[in-house]
Amino acid sequence: MNIMISGGSGFLGRALTESFLSDGHKVFILTRGAEIVAGAQMVQWDAKTTSGWGNLVNDMDAIIHLAGKSLSTFPWTSSTKRSFHESRVLSGKAIMDAITQSTRRPKILIQASGINHYGLSGSTADESTPPADDFLAQLTVQWEDATQPAEELGVRRVVIRTSPVLAKNGGLLSLMALPVKLFVGGPIGGGKFSVPWIHIDDWVGAVRHLIEDENARGAYNLIAPTLTSNADFNRALANILRRPYWFPTPAFLLRILLGEMSVLIVEGRYVRPKRLLESGYKFQFENVRDAFVDLFK
Repeated sequence: MNIMISGGSGFLGRALTESFLSDGHKVFILTRGAEIVAGAQMVQWDAKTTSGWGNLVNDMDAIIHLAGKSLSTFPWTSSTKRSFHESRVLSGKAIMDAITQSTRRPKILIQASGINHYGLSGSTADESTPPADDFLAQLTVQWEDATQPAEELGVRRVVIRTSPVLAKNGGLLSLMALPVKLFVGGPIGGGKFSVPWIHIDDWVGAVRHLIEDENARGAYNLIAPTLTSNADFNRALANILRRPYWFPTPAFLLRILLGEMSVLIVEGRYVRPKRLLESGYKFQFENVRDAFVDLFK
């Protein structure tokens, strides 16, 4: 297959590219920088228009749209929040324009989204749960809507609502593990809120599963099937790293230090990957301890 990945120079895109290349597929990465991903063809774009790359869509079998400014950007000023929106929506509309103008359309479009679609509180959610009204949830709604017209053009479209991805290189794991490594690990607040996560191998595996399953379409939660609390997550991390688990961090302190961005750390709703499991995907890492054993071995 010929596969195009927007935002493919990030750690998720690189992991996917490595997997595809190992099976003999050709990968074309849309990038705004000068990054090089070994084995892939790098294609410059402005993430706003089809200029200089749109014609390549005619030769693509699959498009994976991952582009979007990282939510870990600090602080969350009004301009930063605007860039979160523009980097997702404008790039999605550019992808949509290229598909609309193409003479041969891709068989599938994978649209990235976030597990925060369901909000930060409430009963356990699945793909049938409606979106919440907060900033992060509405950001995912607009992100997803940018490429929704592809379905009207006959393109099979899959939306991956992804939880934070745990990986050795890249992502948030090194930052999440830092307090534990410094011997100040423990629960945040009461430790009862959810910490959504998925191992990088399962994230790649799930994306490939959804591409290969011709019946897959619509939204899928990419999150480990075992519900994990903040206390469970940090206790398992401390155990694997052989560090104490004893230093609770007050949630109000993080809210003061991080402002609105603190919701990524001190709040979280439990979510299940209902449709992914129903589709037949088998997780390699169902619980967080096994994931840590693999990542820190």
